[in-house]
Amino acid sequence: MAGMGSLYVGASGLRSNQNALNTTAHNLANVDTKGYTRQQVLMSDLDYNTLSQAAISAKQVGLGVEISEVRQVRDAFLDKSHRLETGRQAFYETSYGVISEIETLMGELEGVAFQNSLSALWESMEEFSKDPSNTVNQNLVIQKSSAFIERAVAVQTGLKEYQVNINQQVSDKVDRINKIGEEIRLLNKQISKIESGGVESANDLRDSRNILLDELSAMAKISYSEDGNGVVTVNLEDEQFVTKEFVNKMGKNVDTVTGFVTPVWTHLDSTPVYDYTVDVSSELNTDIGSLKALVLARGDKVGNYADITGITAETYNDTVGMSIIQNIEAEFDQLVHGITTTVNNLLCPNKQITDDFGNVYQVWDEEKGSVGSDGQKPGIELFTRANVNRYTEKQMVVKGTVHTYYVYNEEDLSDTTTQYTTGNIIINEKMSKNGSLMPHLKQDGSVDYDLGSALSNAWTQNLLSLNPNSTETTSFSSYYSRLVGAISSDGYVFSGIAKSLEQTTTSIDNQRQQIIGVSSDEELTNMIKFQNAYNAASRYMNVINEMLELLCTQLA
Repeated sequence: MAGMGSLYVGASGLRSNQNALNTTAHNLANVDTKGYTRQQVLMSDLDYNTLSQAAISAKQVGLGVEISEVRQVRDAFLDKSHRLETGRQAFYETSYGVISEIETLMGELEGVAFQNSLSALWESMEEFSKDPSNTVNQNLVIQKSSAFIERAVAVQTGLKEYQVNINQQVSDKVDRINKIGEEIRLLNKQISKIESGGVESANDLRDSRNILLDELSAMAKISYSEDGNGVVTVNLEDEQFVTKEFVNKMGKNVDTVTGFVTPVWTHLDSTPVYDYTVDVSSELNTDIGSLKALVLARGDKVGNYADITGITAETYNDTVGMSIIQNIEAEFDQLVHGITTTVNNLLCPNKQITDDFGNVYQVWDEEKGSVGSDGQKPGIELFTRANVNRYTEKQMVVKGTVHTYYVYNEEDLSDTTTQYTTGNIIINEKMSKNGSLMPHLKQDGSVDYDLGSALSNAWTQNLLSLNPNSTETTSFSSYYSRLVGAISSDGYVFSGIAKSLEQTTTSIDNQRQQIIGVSSDEELTNMIKFQNAYNAASRYMNVINEMLELLCTQLA
């Protein structure tokens, strides 16, 4: 029995070292495979047979060697650190990508044409101020105003189209996150099934799961833990996402007006995934994930000037100020609104009156107002709303006398059809057909040079502030440059943070790769070691075989 047992000892050495060679070959075959984790063979003694018990120890005979575990070599701390910083870096990288696209749109493509049209409109106003009665000057203003509106619409359309593109990216990322969750659940099931016997390790499946966790960490904030059965449970944005039994998938609430997608938790009665009342900061870990960056950059609607009119800086920072695109749309539209309303108010000035019933109205100021060549009252505006006339004729009792007034149809900040906003502004059709209808004559028939001067001077007056956070006002001529400059400044900030975080994630990943990565030199060393051990076990068996043959054939 002792002789035959010795053969089994040798066989265990052959078997264990052959498996170790297979593992080493597997490592070498995946030296350049992305996401592959180096596998390490751990060997241990087989059981011992106790022959007798001596005074100080048991007399035992070993049964050989076995592979106790083929394990992955990973550092859980580095994994979690890398995934946290990857998510944060993705947030700022995505935000910078959005800013970069808008910079291209505003600064190099439509933006150049718009800036030129803005300058051309100002120049036409200066020419008009020299002789308001000159039909050439009148038609020049109308022509340049039309080009200005056309270019403004082109810029705003570009922003809207990019906003729609971002919205599609949000929808796609929600779908991808849900798919990753389902894939992790299936891998959990397969890993648990393979490893439940305590014999095998599902290392390649674990690699697949780790790759998914890496990808998921770039899209949203995650935390995870693994139980004794090899099942990983994942929390996403502080809510249960992948559990032991199922996946709590994200849903999509689609706005019926804008079509914008809002990520929600369907298992929590469509509660939004993100709480926008919490400040975005690294201290609170609320600046993590490309999905959140896209949702914030897109905003919840198409922005216009009304979004930043009459609100405090605090309200602005908690609403439209959080969105890159919506904020830029609002700031850009504020310029268009400011120019069109200022020009209109000079051509068709208003005054405030109170009737005998205490009602307050804005009406055309006949004393200060000018008229066109036809002498018709009231004077007509240059920029008109698509479906709303500037004035409504109305008879009112003022100081006991019935008068006919032209009541100004005011803008409603909650109704875009009543607003002088990009996309709702057109050039007055009557004026387009007959430029001489542009107000330029006083009530006595003389040329209103004061009107021309006022139109020209309006471009250099500091009438607008960029947003509620800005305490400094600026003129029409410099507003657009300041807007583009603010975009560039934001891009510089996002770029700087993203590059800094990229260095951090690269540093952590390098440390991680030193542990999980495959070194061909090290694996070749292991291969030589296991091959020599295999050869030694083989020679050992040959010796035992020859001894048994001698005993059985010659000494029996």
